[in-house]
Amino acid sequence: MFTRQLYCSSCAFALVAALASAPAFAQDNTGTDATAPQASAPAGGLGEIVVTATRRATDLQSTPVSVSAVDSALIAQAAPRDLGDIAAFVPNFSAATIANFNAASFAMRGVGQTSIIVYFEPPVAVLVDDFVVPSVQTQLLDTFDIAQVEVLRGPQGTLFGKNTTGGVVTVRTKRPQLDYVGVDGRVEFGDFGQRKMQAAMNIPIGDIAAFRLVGGYEKSDGYYKNGACYGPVTGFAPNKFQGAQGCLGGETLGGKDVWQARAKLLVEPSPNFTALFQYEWIRDRSDSVPSVNENYLYKGTTPFLTDQLGLTNPNAQNTDPLDRAGYTGRNDALLNMGKGQRISVDGLYANLDYDTGIGTITSVTGYRSQKSRIPNSYAGATAIASDGQYLSFFDATRDDNRKTWQQELRFASDFKGPFNFVGGGFYQRDKIDFCVSQVLGFLDLTSGPLPFGNWNDTPYLLCNAQKAKSRAVFLEGTLKLGEKLTLTAGGRYTWDDKTWRGRQQTFIPALNGGFDPTITINEPLDASVYNYPAGVVTVKGKWRQPTYRANLSFQATDDLFLFGGYSRGYKGGGFNDQIGGFAAFGADLDAFRAAARPTDPEKADSFEVGLKSQFLDNRVRFNVTGFYVKYKDLQKQLNVPIVVNGQPNQVTLFVNAASATVKGIEAELSATPVDGLTLRGVLGYQDGKYNSYTAANAGYDLASAPLDRAPKWQWTVDAAYSIPLGSDHKLTLNGNVAYTGRNLNTQAIDDPLGNTFLNARTLVNGSITLAQADDKYYVRAIGRNLTDKRYRVGIQNVAGLWLNSQYGAPRYFGVELGVSFGNKL
Repeated sequence: MFTRQLYCSSCAFALVAALASAPAFAQDNTGTDATAPQASAPAGGLGEIVVTATRRATDLQSTPVSVSAVDSALIAQAAPRDLGDIAAFVPNFSAATIANFNAASFAMRGVGQTSIIVYFEPPVAVLVDDFVVPSVQTQLLDTFDIAQVEVLRGPQGTLFGKNTTGGVVTVRTKRPQLDYVGVDGRVEFGDFGQRKMQAAMNIPIGDIAAFRLVGGYEKSDGYYKNGACYGPVTGFAPNKFQGAQGCLGGETLGGKDVWQARAKLLVEPSPNFTALFQYEWIRDRSDSVPSVNENYLYKGTTPFLTDQLGLTNPNAQNTDPLDRAGYTGRNDALLNMGKGQRISVDGLYANLDYDTGIGTITSVTGYRSQKSRIPNSYAGATAIASDGQYLSFFDATRDDNRKTWQQELRFASDFKGPFNFVGGGFYQRDKIDFCVSQVLGFLDLTSGPLPFGNWNDTPYLLCNAQKAKSRAVFLEGTLKLGEKLTLTAGGRYTWDDKTWRGRQQTFIPALNGGFDPTITINEPLDASVYNYPAGVVTVKGKWRQPTYRANLSFQATDDLFLFGGYSRGYKGGGFNDQIGGFAAFGADLDAFRAAARPTDPEKADSFEVGLKSQFLDNRVRFNVTGFYVKYKDLQKQLNVPIVVNGQPNQVTLFVNAASATVKGIEAELSATPVDGLTLRGVLGYQDGKYNSYTAANAGYDLASAPLDRAPKWQWTVDAAYSIPLGSDHKLTLNGNVAYTGRNLNTQAIDDPLGNTFLNARTLVNGSITLAQADDKYYVRAIGRNLTDKRYRVGIQNVAGLWLNSQYGAPRYFGVELGVSFGNKL
């Protein structure tokens, strides 16, 4: 049984209690060791927070942008599982997953990612050591070996890699240390068969270099059960599943199986030159993310096709959703579902810094290869025939090979006068080869078999590919207009070029354009548009966009800093990887080419004012920002009229359909009222609405819906209290309560009753740590979701077919053991 979380419409009672910023400590990004002991805080007070939000090391309290920082100390105490859990410590930063995938659905200030479409650029970018991570499938990073996470809210149109409309998350991993040999390690055991082992080793190499090797393995059983019930199955066409009913076997689903490593070599041949070389390696062989069919949530009048499986069970909403996932596990028809997901990443990166005496030249070079094989039973629904065969209502595997090359070169001046600047250039080349193999068993229920076999046994292939280049130059200057007043202004000009090649859905024998039953392939990507060019169309998109920002800041007193400004950002145009499956274009390739056209970029104009303060001898730090953002040309998925083979038709496209306005407040508070006690809280409020929504053939006024992934209220309260146990040990108690309001995940374009929402949730987490006084070893008891809430982290309505959800983890208890020892040479 589960309890439905109530939606909090205002949560104003949390305003005072839930304002916060996590204390963070870091060094600059010019080669200084980020893992060495940080500058100590004033006696009884909060330590300095150093951020790189302006591409140079500055004190957070005098940095004129909306930025939050989470350091390794808070990460250790709060024990987040991945980068998504860190969102609780940042106002108006919402983290979820894309339904059916362990992929990031990050959102800020009214815009968020809700689609797995591989060619779409997310509105919130993720950078790791200044390299832009291109795929949302691998943005949920593990938090081990992270020195600091900085979250910049609002459009990023000048300094940070790819342009974004929502914000950017910058992750800095721990660097090797010179003249130091040491080992860090931790293991975790917990519920659902959780086993996690991670270690880092630092080895100096002579006087000028150091090597750091980081590795880890995570294995778990999962917290879902394959227990979906079905039947009696009905259909319009005779089939062997007719009348079948029952429940699936109840196997455990959703387990993790991930190996990852990162090797780092730091070279400092002179005081003014630093080079960091890294190799990243990930092998994710986890189970496919389970799906829970929830057709009962739909309040409209038109039944889903999945209802022919007998899924509209009135008792479903009173049954624990974690016990009724549906997964076929089929290994035939090119699906290989028994292998789960297979994601492999190999990356090579180089960060070089040279201090010229008047400034620092920085080069960031990277190459990243990602191969993804992601099968699933997307409807969370199936049936079993008398011969034991599963009905794949909609089983598919989304497979892609992606290669990304990035080069950034910038110069950050260090002049002695009132003026300084950061300028440079950015280049990214991205290549994607993508194929989907689908088994559409539901068509055996509605229209009967194909001439050459059942739909349930015949893979239907959709393939396309993209080559993209993004180039930009940028310049941002800072001018002191006296001792207290500073003006910052900058701009960026970007050239984006994308070429898309696509083919309509087809069967294997038709890959050459005719019908040849001798054609065989071993995996979906063997049917790549590069391997079989018949029927492939080519579409190009080119965009040239200026972006810019300007602000004023005023250091009113030593402890009070005021700032305000304007910024313009944009999110690049993109193609829809599913367009070849939306309409039967047949031989009308011109209509297919027209339908495959990309969206144009969406744009954001943002205004914000804020203050940053600290008082009571640095025992209290309070920062607050107010913002107002206008979005234009928002990229939305809509039904659009089109002419195919001379006849009127319609197709589902991504188009620039809407404009919107979002305004809100972000507040952060940290306090150490007594020695050993640290209180933190964050509060985010945003109010957004569409100004216009141009939508042909929509079933209602789409502008009346809320914005995607924009909870009105978010807040977190966190407390940590450290108690000395004699002179050798200490006990640290940590707990936090985090609330995220109800928010729209998928907007139905035909019926507002089909809109799907992530329910409001309040999660309670805690830990108890017994450690040696110098943190050389510790044992930590971890509790997450202590009230055992059921809450959705992904949900979608696939129009006319089904509605399915993905759920967050239930109550979890675990024990973590850690060691950290070494010597300075």
